[in-house]
Amino acid sequence: MNIIQLTHVNNPSLNPKIQNIYILLHLKIIMIKKDGSIRPLITRRTFGQKAADRLTSMMGSWGFIFSFIITLILWISANIFAWINHWDPYPFIFLNLFLSMLAAIQAPVILMSQNREAQKDRIRAEYDYKVNRKAEREIEQIQSQLNRIEKRMGSFRR
Repeated sequence: MNIIQLTHVNNPSLNPKIQNIYILLHLKIIMIKKDGSIRPLITRRTFGQKAADRLTSMMGSWGFIFSFIITLILWISANIFAWINHWDPYPFIFLNLFLSMLAAIQAPVILMSQNREAQKDRIRAEYDYKVNRKAEREIEQIQSQLNRIEKRMGSFRR
């Protein structure tokens, strides 16, 4: 299993339970505590979630759009200029049925993938919020230390 170290936390002022945060390939983020326990920050993806992510990445590309447009043009031109056997004559009912079925399948898959992305964003936002709150507390402590130093320096100057 390939592991890339994302952050190594070795600051005593931070949470002492957290030793390392690692990111695993395939977007699996885990946290390893000092006691050796592992806590996943993003849970394991199900088969449906993996399929939704793959389909959304494929259907949301320019390659898919161009190939889809070419397929539609070929379908329509083949049916218009065919001398024998029009399998889908002019209002293209069969093509409309195919496009409707594609849209009916594509919409829920895209929604599932968007829900997954929203879940990942929520986890990242929670983590960012915690980091920002910690930074704010540290800045407040530094500011109070600077104020104390400034008061001491002011008393020496007089």
